[in-house]
Amino acid sequence: MARKKLNATRAKHMRGKATLLGIPLDVNSSYLRGPAEAPGKIREAFRCEASNGWSELGVDAGAANAFADAGDLRLSNTREKIENDLAEIEQAIAKLLNDGERPIILGGDHSITYPILRAVGPRHRDLTILHFDAHSDLYDEFEGSRVSHACPFARIMEERLAKRLIQVGIRTLNLHQKEQAERFGVEILQMAELPAYGRLKVRGPVYISFDMDVLDPAFAPGISHREPGGMSVREAIAHLHATEGNLVGADIVEYNPAQDISGITATVAGKILTEILGKMIA
Repeated sequence: MARKKLNATRAKHMRGKATLLGIPLDVNSSYLRGPAEAPGKIREAFRCEASNGWSELGVDAGAANAFADAGDLRLSNTREKIENDLAEIEQAIAKLLNDGERPIILGGDHSITYPILRAVGPRHRDLTILHFDAHSDLYDEFEGSRVSHACPFARIMEERLAKRLIQVGIRTLNLHQKEQAERFGVEILQMAELPAYGRLKVRGPVYISFDMDVLDPAFAPGISHREPGGMSVREAIAHLHATEGNLVGADIVEYNPAQDISGITATVAGKILTEILGKMIA
């Protein structure tokens, strides 16, 4: 029994410490700017004294030393220097991984997921991405840009940075993105097909990318692209809890404080962070 406990402790240690990193980039947003201001707001909501850091899985994510915080990157957030910013993001994630840490990224628009996966993907064979979103973000290019926040998963799958991509909550699928999904073998769970808990029970390394607009705007109005008919917070948490596999990293993106109402969406983002931390720390 003692040996089993020791092995379990070693295995937990080997998974690496959960580490927050803010990526304040929204230059690749196609509609409204604002997500660059999100990282600090999410941290503030997470630490708000109105609640506590306990996740619904029974993990105290707010405990001292439960996770690390690497602060925010300092990026130009300009179109002129976007390639430099993307390279800096990739390098920062690579450093965390080299230090044995598991990143939880606070965005930022969804374009940041591409450079993140350029660092994460090659280190984890057979990686599965669980992507929560109203949109597939599979455009080959959008408004002349191949690094738009509408394109990250096309770039990720082109470069084979993941073995599987499972998209959850999609409700804006058009012909082009459907063709892209077929091209890359993407598994799409449209909103009308949910719940689909069994489809999230995967093996091996898992990366979660959580776009706040997967939620119905009634629950998360502070986003740039409001798409009615989405998940409730309860549905989103239930699907997060249903995920299985070794959680090696995650991001929370597309919260736009400029569009928020009384901090409602920040509070929701803080809750999602708590539950992801609970999964990662457990």
